[in-house]
Formats: sequence, structure tokens, C-alpha cells
Amino acid sequence: MEFLVCVKQVPDDSVEIHLNPETGTPDLSQADPEAGAFDTYAEELAVRFIEENGGSVTVVSAGTDDNKTCLKNSLAVGAGAAYLIADEGTDCLDSAQVADLLAAAAPKIEEQEGKKFDVILCGKESTDAIGGQVGALLAEKMNLPLVENAVEIKSTDSGISVKQETDTGFMMYEVSTPAVVTISKPDYDPRYPTIRSKMAARKAKIPTLTLSDLGISDLASEAAVSSLGFAEPKTRQAGIKINESEPEEAVKKAMDQMIADKAL
Repeated sequence: MEFLVCVKQVPDDSVEIHLNPETGTPDLSQADPEAGAFDTYAEELAVRFIEENGGSVTVVSAGTDDNKTCLKNSLAVGAGAAYLIADEGTDCLDSAQVADLLAAAAPKIEEQEGKKFDVILCGKESTDAIGGQVGALLAEKMNLPLVENAVEIKSTDSGISVKQETDTGFMMYEVSTPAVVTISKPDYDPRYPTIRSKMAARKAKIPTLTLSDLGISDLASEAAVSSLGFAEPKTRQAGIKINESEPEEAVKKAMDQMIADKAL
């Protein structure tokens, strides 16, 4: 089975991010770039699959030259090849434009790799914009079947079976290939790279595909969806502490405060 995993580079979501007071934009100076969490689950699922069944994993990302950081990390944890889509304007795209680039890149990468992709994987959503639209748009543009929020993929005689996570349990689907599948969180975590694999990935050359390479003259002018601004959530006021030593006094004070606040 041949997998193409679509990866987006995002700020480290374990870092608490605030707005820059001068620019009004998120201050990412302390957040290192990394692959989105659901994209790493997608790659781990694909790597586990080929370890058991054979095949290969290729990763692709659209953005700037900085995206090679997360692509090299992807190589270090099991991907066999990586491609970057980078050109003027690819640093500020909406979901539809990203899907356009990926749809054009997939056959180009197939041509260069000399193989056809059976499954194209995307994380169910990015951990920065949290749009959750690229996988569905990509399937539509490539006229391929789509299953979203998958946590498991198995091979069948006619294609793949996909276990989809829902709010109330799981659904099982059988899908012909090629297909697009978006990945939720399976019951395992992505692996860590070894020192040897990290060293090898650092030396790897990652081909860059430009708009011209993909036969795209421009990015359909402006994005259909754009960000108008950012705002931090309002800070909650600290609660009132009751420090009475006697339980009766503590209860009385609490009741008096609730009456004053019209909670009773």
C-alpha cells in the first residue's frame, strides 16, 4: 500500500501563546515549529501499516522553505520521501488553496516516485487554525472517496476498511482505492525518532515543487477566506475565598455571598 501523508507545519501547541501588543498577532517567538498533532497521528498510522503489510509513506507540505523542518522530522520517523510545495504566496493560503496545491502535487509526486498512491491521509484538523476542511476539499477536487475521523485502516481485497470515530462509538466502512482519509487520534502515540534516523533525515534532500511545476499560473488571486484579526479570551475574575475556621461561619458567609450575588 502506498501512502501520501499531507502535513502542515504549526507552532508548538504545548506553549501558551499570547498576542503581541504592538502587532495584535500571535507571538510565536517561543513556539518552535512542528507538524500538527493529527498529521503526526496520520503518519504513524501509515508507518505502522506498511511495517505490517509493506509499501511506502511519502509526506508533502505546502508553505515556505521553513516547512522542511517538519518534513525532515517526518523522514526521521518512517517516511521514505518528502516533498515541499513552496512559491510566492504559499505562506498565506486558505483551505481551498491548500487543497488545490495538494491535488496538483499528488500526480506530480507519483510521476517522480514512479508509483500510484492508494491512500492520501490528512490530519482531521490543524492545531492552529482548526479548520478541518482540507481533507474534504482535497477529496472533492480529486474526485476520490472520503472517510473522515479515522482511527484505523486495514487492507481488503477491494481496497481498505476504515474505522471511523464518532461521538457515540465507531463506524466501519469499506472503501475502494485511491481514497482520501482524515485521521483522528488512534489509541497510540507517534513514535520518537532515533539518533541514527535523525542524523539521516538531516542530510536528506527535500525536493521543492513550485507553482510552475504543478501547472498553476497563480493561486486563484486572493484567498476566499481570510483572517480579520485575533482576540484573546477574557480573563476570568478570581473567585472569593472563604477562610473561616468554623464550618458554621464558612457556610453562613457562603450563603450570604450567594444571596448578595442573587444566586439564591
